[in-house]
Amino acid sequence: MAELDRTETETELHRALALLSAGEVVGVPTETVYGLAADGLNESAVRRVFAIKGRPPGHPVILHVGTSEEVVRYAADVPLAARRLMDVFWPGPLTLILPRSGAVPDVVTGGLPTVGLRMPAHPLTLALLQRFGRPLAAPSANRFGRVSPTTAEHVRADLGADVPLVLDGGACVIGLESTIVDVTGAEPRLRRPGAITPGEMQERAGVRVYVDDGAGLPVPGSLPSHYAPRAQVLLVPADELWSRVRELSLLGPVGVLDRGVAPPDLPANVTVCAMGQTGAELAQRLYAALRLLDERGALHIVSVMPEAIGLGEAIVDRLQRAAAPRP
Repeated sequence: MAELDRTETETELHRALALLSAGEVVGVPTETVYGLAADGLNESAVRRVFAIKGRPPGHPVILHVGTSEEVVRYAADVPLAARRLMDVFWPGPLTLILPRSGAVPDVVTGGLPTVGLRMPAHPLTLALLQRFGRPLAAPSANRFGRVSPTTAEHVRADLGADVPLVLDGGACVIGLESTIVDVTGAEPRLRRPGAITPGEMQERAGVRVYVDDGAGLPVPGSLPSHYAPRAQVLLVPADELWSRVRELSLLGPVGVLDRGVAPPDLPANVTVCAMGQTGAELAQRLYAALRLLDERGALHIVSVMPEAIGLGEAIVDRLQRAAAPRP
């Protein structure tokens, strides 16, 4: 079990356990983003998560477990590829799509024959799971389709009094949702890119993961428009970035996700967020920057598209969905 050494943390864990046992929801930290957690075997509690988020009822949610041994309770079959991936990458930012067992309520899976399972690495939530002894349904703790939260403050700002407790585990160290791999077919398939890449899975676990062909069942975060701020997101070529920013500044406040050096003579209504030089820095800062620029009243947020290599594939996926036409 994760080590906990603060009386305050223990008190918060006890509160969280009491709320979850009573069918309530709790905001929880993970290494990816903050989740809105409820007892994953309590149908009414999971429906409360859907209601708070405004999540479509047919959109499945991921079940989070405290140990890898629990997987056999909620999956009807655990193929060798899944076991290899779990051995190497759990706890961590990897969700596996498996055939569901009869123990999983329909509300969790959207009535689908599969279930997504993950064992998160954040010590606070891992301790909560191990003490609770039941899986937590925990999609991102924000209104559906909006920017995922990476701090406890983001959860409180989004969901307010709808969530009686948010466990504060600090800023998320990864900042993007988990990699999702479907292992229900003959070949494991990447259904959502994340911090764990196909190359890593091949190298470290000996599992070849194929690129999604788009023919699989729905998974979390797969809608064309997702992770979207209020501002319109525009993705532009690097050589057009600052000319587009100046052009858009004539229409109102503009935000920029910048990985270089901003010109010194930008209009006063332009806010530049420095995103760092590495993919890990960009991933960790992305959602916080989108939220900040919304708070600053930006009408447009402009970014250059990073290379879709390694972690860059996940960043490109999130930016494209953030920039997609809104439903």
